[in-house]
Amino acid sequence: MKKTTAWILFACSLLFLETSQGADYMKNASESRLSNGMKVIFLESRKAPVVSFQVWYRAGSRNDWWGKSGLAHVFEHLMFKGTEKVPKEAFTRRIQEIGGNYNAMTSHDFAAYFENVASDSVEVPIRLEADRMQNLEFTKEDFETEKKVVMEERRLRTQDQPKSYLYEQYAATAFQAQPYHWPPIGWMGDLLRIDHEDALRFYRTYYAPSNAFIVVVGDFQKDETLQVIEEAFGDIPAGDEPEHHRYEDPPQTGERRVVVHREASLPYVILGYHVPNLSHEDSHVLEVIAALLSSGKSARLYENIVLGKTLAISAGAEYSLLSVDPPLFQLYAEPLPGKGAEQLEAALVEEVERLRNRPVGDRELQKAKNQLEAAFVFGRDSLFFQGMLLARYEIAAGWENIRNYLPSIRQVTADDIQRVAEKYFHSRNRTVGILKPVEASPGSGDGRKNKGSRHAEKDS
Repeated sequence: MKKTTAWILFACSLLFLETSQGADYMKNASESRLSNGMKVIFLESRKAPVVSFQVWYRAGSRNDWWGKSGLAHVFEHLMFKGTEKVPKEAFTRRIQEIGGNYNAMTSHDFAAYFENVASDSVEVPIRLEADRMQNLEFTKEDFETEKKVVMEERRLRTQDQPKSYLYEQYAATAFQAQPYHWPPIGWMGDLLRIDHEDALRFYRTYYAPSNAFIVVVGDFQKDETLQVIEEAFGDIPAGDEPEHHRYEDPPQTGERRVVVHREASLPYVILGYHVPNLSHEDSHVLEVIAALLSSGKSARLYENIVLGKTLAISAGAEYSLLSVDPPLFQLYAEPLPGKGAEQLEAALVEEVERLRNRPVGDRELQKAKNQLEAAFVFGRDSLFFQGMLLARYEIAAGWENIRNYLPSIRQVTADDIQRVAEKYFHSRNRTVGILKPVEASPGSGDGRKNKGSRHAEKDS
């Protein structure tokens, strides 16, 4: 039996078991409000004596002020500069002393801070996060240090990485009215421009209970944990809720193209189409289309472009269901040595046209649905991932909407696939990004510029 077939059968049997037993891990999810109005989302799970404690702020790069891109990302670094009670390295030390781990991330739509600890130690991160939400201290010297760190990050992860640089230029070409036009790490000129006062104003504006929520996932007693959270966070003034807008680019009226000439080993090709997000009925159809094209080595892009036509080293598709503003549906590929970007672009367009012109078969459609459902089920093994998924839904449309994911995926039909492809995947709505390699100049280095990552600019 082929591995792919075995995997599908295993996934189907697992999903049948989940459904037949009426298993719904979301039945253990609930929310509460603190006395200051701050929302807390709970998801109890007894699989292991561990808790993931997460604080999410609606304060991503979409909230950077015009001409001050990168501010949200710089501020994430500043959140570890300490308070009067917990100076600088003491935060790290206290989490390590209880055997926990921590991290933070900034994207277009949010900034998030989380700690994963043993259940009996959850009070430690609760107190630490509440303290720095209201008592953070950072000097001008602290600010300048972290700004330089982010600028160096930008050099290493974007400017010196041809693929990352291409993605940045491609997004800036595709998005005109939406804040996805600029990268979370910021433009270099903007990073040079932002100052200590900007960071203080960002803190006062966005880092308050009115603009944040808490997610707790794992082995805990809700009433006891809520009481500790109320004691730590409940007295923090709610603050004025910042004004948030939803942005949408006007309809694109013709293909846009951007070509980047950089030192690189191979070309790279990206195709992007403006599509809706979770708020639209077509969103789950697009999710299934992404799986049809790119979910594993039996998916269309790998099977047809990598194996069949032997044009590419890799090929895939990506769709951001949970973006706050409408995203791009993206196809991307890296050609084999000796193959050109033009050939690869034509092959990607051919796959898009196939979606528009030929109905997908029942077996292939069911396989894509099974893969999405299996990934959703297996994602429950990670407490952090469960918390992140709840938070991403909360930011996009409200956490309760996660309950609609599997039913919506199951309802997608072959007619839906063809209708949605016809609606969005046409040349007028397309932005193309091409990386064209140039020869390295003498003394330009050891080739480290060829190790670009598509996702380098998304998170810190």
